[in-house]
Amino acid sequence: MARFLIDPGDVQGDTVTVTGEEAHHISRVLRLGPGDIITLLDGKGSLYQCRIEEKASGTVQCRVLETLPAGGEPPLRLVLLQGIAKGDKMDTIIQKGTELGASVFVPVHCRRSVVRLDVAKGAARRERWQRIAAGAAKQCRRALVPEVYEPVTWGNALNFIPPGAPAFLTWEEESGRSLKQELHSRPAPPEVYIMIGPEGGLESDEVDEARCRGIVPVSLGPRILRTETAGLAVISMVLYQWGDLGESSNES
Repeated sequence: MARFLIDPGDVQGDTVTVTGEEAHHISRVLRLGPGDIITLLDGKGSLYQCRIEEKASGTVQCRVLETLPAGGEPPLRLVLLQGIAKGDKMDTIIQKGTELGASVFVPVHCRRSVVRLDVAKGAARRERWQRIAAGAAKQCRRALVPEVYEPVTWGNALNFIPPGAPAFLTWEEESGRSLKQELHSRPAPPEVYIMIGPEGGLESDEVDEARCRGIVPVSLGPRILRTETAGLAVISMVLYQWGDLGESSNES
């Protein structure tokens, strides 16, 4: 059954008004019409089984037949603070990170970052990344659309992490602790924060600042991973150990 994203405000009682790109996709691309049954997701955890009642210019009116929890969310909240990567690498990180189960993405300007975004460009890029997250969430049947923040400085990224929250920073020069050891030595928390450096890596004083805030530097193993690989690898490791990756699906 076709699935589409709506805003929670589009739902009024047992009526839903679909607009914008999703309305175009329903009526012009898929050529669905009155009587067809579709699934609508509000990105906040609710799923609506609906029947199309009427199509008009740019809108599709639907009747809610059933409201259900959307499902598809991991049991913990994973926040990825990602050093901004150049080209389309950030697009890939956000798309694939959403598919894997990340809840929040915070792009970070690090000292060695190749990409520098001013306020206007940062806001425009955030809108693009948020659309990518929404599309990926719909495709992989998630209940929630991950939130993407506008780019922040390294200091503000550290302030983003609550004191005492489990937080790990991947660093190629760390030799005493591995992420694997940390995941096996701790009980599963309700949320976890992951920090990934940019293409040029992190400077030692950035790592020291993080360590002073209680963030644990960890190694991912003997091989040096690219920044766009490291973030996705960590999401997979964390959600395999503490989340639901690897569990069987009840869907046919």
